[in-house]
Amino acid sequence: MPGNGAVTRSTLRQQIADALRDEVLAGRLQPGRAFTVKEIADQYGVSATPVREALVDLSAQGLLEADQHRGFRVPEYSLDDYRSMIEARSLVTDGMFQALAAHHHPAFADPRDTRTAAALAAVRRRGEEAQRAAAAGDLTVLIGYDLRFWRELSGLFGNPYLADFLHRLRVQSWVCAVQHLRRLPDVRGRLWAGHTELVDALSRRETEKARAIVAAANAHSLALVERLAAE
Repeated sequence: MPGNGAVTRSTLRQQIADALRDEVLAGRLQPGRAFTVKEIADQYGVSATPVREALVDLSAQGLLEADQHRGFRVPEYSLDDYRSMIEARSLVTDGMFQALAAHHHPAFADPRDTRTAAALAAVRRRGEEAQRAAAAGDLTVLIGYDLRFWRELSGLFGNPYLADFLHRLRVQSWVCAVQHLRRLPDVRGRLWAGHTELVDALSRRETEKARAIVAAANAHSLALVERLAAE
């Protein structure tokens, strides 16, 4: 059937992208690590086309950079880059919270509304999973749930462009931070885990409290990475 080849290629593309994303976010692919489409295709035993598509997808997400001479490479972010990412994240979330405070946003209209309650409950569950992973010191699981948490939470504000931009910033932040965090023998109790507190504040439309929670989280993350980078 004509469609089968396209489906198979699309599935391979996603599988390869998922595998490489996990490798980068887990810190197993070091900053500056370069590789070609052929190298990855040989590694997975597949053709070049789905590999090239997967690598382009990851580049668009900020997980990889296109390298004119070597194909693709893992970004090498500096401490100043990380500070800039934190600043950009703050500007985006502050804007979202200000918009919520300025008008009656439909996503947070009435906690008694069935759809509103279901959406907030789903985001809160992601936050609970992230908190459990942080308490257990499971950095890989934490990153996955943290990204899903922020992706779903920002989606409630109704601006997909801001949500996409914030997601990209958070992905890049984790790519930068994980290289430092992996040097810690144990990250239990060292990572931010205020996800449910943030959801609860936004559910009550306590935007100033929400901003304070995010500001404290950003300050904590920056201080931790700065301390590790100085060691």
